[in-house]
Amino acid sequence: MKVLITGGCGFIGSNFINKIARDSKYDILNIDSLTYASSPDNINQVDNYHFIHGSITNADLIAKTLDSFQPNYIINFAAESHVDRSIDDADSFINTNVIGTYVLLNQSLRYFKKIKPALFKFIHISTDEVFGDLSIDDDSFNEESNYCPNSPYSASKASSDHFVRAWNKTYDFPSIILNSSNNYGPFQFPEKLIPLMIIKALSGEKLPLYGDGKQIRDWIHVDDHCDAIVRVMQDGQVGDRYNIGGQSEFMNIDLVTIICDCLDDILPSDQPYSSLIEFVKDRPGHDIRYAVDINKIKNKLGWEPKISFSNGIVDTIHWYIDNRDWW
Repeated sequence: MKVLITGGCGFIGSNFINKIARDSKYDILNIDSLTYASSPDNINQVDNYHFIHGSITNADLIAKTLDSFQPNYIINFAAESHVDRSIDDADSFINTNVIGTYVLLNQSLRYFKKIKPALFKFIHISTDEVFGDLSIDDDSFNEESNYCPNSPYSASKASSDHFVRAWNKTYDFPSIILNSSNNYGPFQFPEKLIPLMIIKALSGEKLPLYGDGKQIRDWIHVDDHCDAIVRVMQDGQVGDRYNIGGQSEFMNIDLVTIICDCLDDILPSDQPYSSLIEFVKDRPGHDIRYAVDINKIKNKLGWEPKISFSNGIVDTIHWYIDNRDWW
């Protein structure tokens, strides 16, 4: 089984590659432009893994790669993903997330029609942020929820989702869309909330929380997300979409307090780590709550998260403590 992965040197992509590379039935080719949040060092070097340095916006590179490698699966992780950066400058988000996805779809459709592989799926990795936000009492987002993105990042991902869906409906292109809640785990770039709080706490720095810290997010360990992607590769219905979540909702202030309490146990300091928490000016358009309903993927594909947040966050904290050279 030949698997072409885009953006595989980033957080979720590298964890996914390290997972499936343990199975020799997969031949893996990764295309990554190696932006600031990705590193080839995240990948375990094994015989069934190969790397190309390049961008999904490069149509010639994508065309040549598809024709020579002839994948059975294309999994599109490539994306700019940090909301704060998208607010400051949306150009790279539109270029990668929108134009890049369009280029990848165009060339993948050409390849699919030309080669006509017996087994082929295009799996697009997206986010729950495309749905906008929820109030405290709202039901979780499901696969039929309306799109209502509130940041340049989520707008760019919503656009890419719409292109993937359009290619399926217009050209009968065998694609699947996955919308995941917030991931955490090893190799996550330190600008994201969980690694940022861990690293700042270890450095004795203030732990900045936007607004009142009462924004709610659902958290899923990256290993569980990767397991869900494998399940979709195996049994997912083309043309369908699946929400992937960890069923672990926390207010940001409660999440950071949990991290501080864990660090108090693992690596005690002179004062409780929670004393480092400070509230800062909220960012523009900050969504109140994200949460996804996973009943569809649970009932149709038999997937549900296995890693409890209490275990996953302790393992993640240990990883950042043990890998200071990485960050």
